[in-house]
Amino acid sequence: DTRATEGPIVADKNCEKIHYLSPTIYCCGAGIAADTENTTALISSQLKLHQLSTGKAPRVHTACTLLKQYLFQYQGHVSAALVLGGVDAKGAHLFTIAPHGSVDCLPYVTMGSGSLAAMAMFESGFQPDMDEEEAKAPVHEAICAGIFNDLGSGSNVDLCVIRSNGEVDFLRNYDRPNDVNVRYQRDYTYPRGTTPVIADKVEAIRALV
Repeated sequence: DTRATEGPIVADKNCEKIHYLSPTIYCCGAGIAADTENTTALISSQLKLHQLSTGKAPRVHTACTLLKQYLFQYQGHVSAALVLGGVDAKGAHLFTIAPHGSVDCLPYVTMGSGSLAAMAMFESGFQPDMDEEEAKAPVHEAICAGIFNDLGSGSNVDLCVIRSNGEVDFLRNYDRPNDVNVRYQRDYTYPRGTTPVIADKVEAIRALV
């Protein structure tokens, strides 16, 4: 989803929560927006240095290890709940990394305040060996379930498709289920005297200076 909140206030209706780590590794962040952005930016730079040092494309397990070790150092005080996904020489991988540094590796995962509603959709709609278009449908439904059943989630749906050949489709605003029609200013005209004038007082400003 794309909602960012400040307590009870919606601070950003179109926040970008899918973060770049490497050309075939991306990370979705829940929690404090500043923590997720800076954590993923830091690990992305470390992955680039690792690639320059080894001369090989970074693996998803390497990104997972760097993220979990960094978060574990701060014992949960860096509020970044992450969904890490990517493709490398070993195939496709999907992880969740909790703010305390614990890791899960599962066929489908959810994180954030809308994760329970999203997980319900995955558990009912996930099938193994789906093609790309079939896989987009349950992910879209899961995000929409979070948007409509959780106050901390909302606005639009972003998707990121990472293919085995290295191609990536970042589908920004893939769906906008909460679009509101623009309200145009109407031309209101009322005849003189519609609102009665109870009192009329004119005071010279020069006398007050």
